[in-house]
Amino acid sequence: MLKTYYIGSGELTFDLIEEILESKARLELSPEAIAKIEKCRNYLDRKTETSEVPLYGITTGFGSLCNRNISPNELTTLQENLVKSHACSVGTELNPEIVRLMLLLKAHALSMGHSGVQVVTVQRVLDLYNNDILPIVYDRGSLGASGDLAPLANLFLPLIGEGDVNYKGVRRPAAEVLKEVGLEPVKLQSKEGLALLNGTQFMSSNGVYAIIRARHIMKGADMIGAISLEAFDGRIEPFYDNIHQVRPHKGQIETGEAFRRLLAGSELIAKPKKHVQDPYSFRCIPQVHGAIKDAIRYVSGVLLTEINSVTDNPTIFPDEDCIISGGNFHGEPLALVFDYLAVALAELGNISERRVAQLIMGFRGLPEFLVAEPGLNSGFMIPQYAAAAMVSQNKMYCFSAASDSIVSSNGQEDHVSMGANAATKLHKILDNLENILAIELMNGAQGLDFRRPEKTSPILEEFMAAYRAEVPFVKDDIIMYKMIQKTADFLGRYKFEY
Repeated sequence: MLKTYYIGSGELTFDLIEEILESKARLELSPEAIAKIEKCRNYLDRKTETSEVPLYGITTGFGSLCNRNISPNELTTLQENLVKSHACSVGTELNPEIVRLMLLLKAHALSMGHSGVQVVTVQRVLDLYNNDILPIVYDRGSLGASGDLAPLANLFLPLIGEGDVNYKGVRRPAAEVLKEVGLEPVKLQSKEGLALLNGTQFMSSNGVYAIIRARHIMKGADMIGAISLEAFDGRIEPFYDNIHQVRPHKGQIETGEAFRRLLAGSELIAKPKKHVQDPYSFRCIPQVHGAIKDAIRYVSGVLLTEINSVTDNPTIFPDEDCIISGGNFHGEPLALVFDYLAVALAELGNISERRVAQLIMGFRGLPEFLVAEPGLNSGFMIPQYAAAAMVSQNKMYCFSAASDSIVSSNGQEDHVSMGANAATKLHKILDNLENILAIELMNGAQGLDFRRPEKTSPILEEFMAAYRAEVPFVKDDIIMYKMIQKTADFLGRYKFEY
């Protein structure tokens, strides 16, 4: 397992990020990163002393106050005031894993040597991470345009001894915790507050966490879909490779391959079928699941580019003797693909709920509502209602955040991405999707047990045995919400390997 990761030693990937988080690796600055940071900081100090023209955010105010010059003896106050005044995130506290990701991604971006920060500033970000001192950050307040100003300000208040943190499970003042662990607040130099607050690390961290969740859920969706197919006495022909090779979308081909592996050796799938076709929610799994996989893949590519980029402003190029005030903080690339991912994930829930509906209708030898004595028992009638409600809610979350823009900073920042809203609603969709797929597994497993003593494939039998060890077959009506929760918890823990 990874014990130490050296920031600045190479590009981040999703697998590497997962390994860093799961192994609780310690973060340290690589020698290469230290050299780049110091070179840029030294250049900026010389430039600040010699420049005859105002440098945005360095010797001037911010946003529409960019024409206000700041005296040299007030530069530290300027940067600290920026962090304090911009700490306006509100709403629900972020998941601790997302806060850790924000610290990791910001340190990685600053290590590239184009932000003008001090080494001690980046080191203090790593100190927060390594000591599990997690700043209190809320999920609303960013326009996703000048970076994620409000949440990043909340994230970095503790660097200057302000704000609150979660430490050892308790919310406490940052200054108190820093003193306890022997860390001094950082005295911010010119441009540093801006470097910390500009950037897309709130959007990116939410997106990375969403992609990690989506990849796990996608693996589960294929396995659950295969169980439902078996329970419904479905046909294997729509998963044959030749049909996908003549429409060779990568995700579609992958899904056909996955289902052939999952169903290999199944007695049920090999049985002669009386029906010629299955409904689309079964027959078109390769096309729908496959398109969703392609969407996740595309969004992942955009996000990987983003997290390995410099996204604060202005951007400093020491070798070219150049400081450029540009727009790398604008979240449009993320906003657009997060909206796309929202639609794709909502579709995964949509087709899942339709399979649930097919399973409870009393078709193909299955009892109505998947219970032995329907009438006396309602069986699996109402879980489908719950799934339908969540599918409907997910459709609401498919509203395009990127299509909105509200002018800010007195007209200076006149087009914003709303990428932060696009990012945070992904988790609402994923929360619903986890429960929708849990309901499908409940129904699929119940239907499969009605096919006994015939068996499905060895892979699915192993999965079913693990599931049935925690969630039993339903003979008579039980309290369903507990069953849904147990199933969702099981799916969250299960390692899908096939």
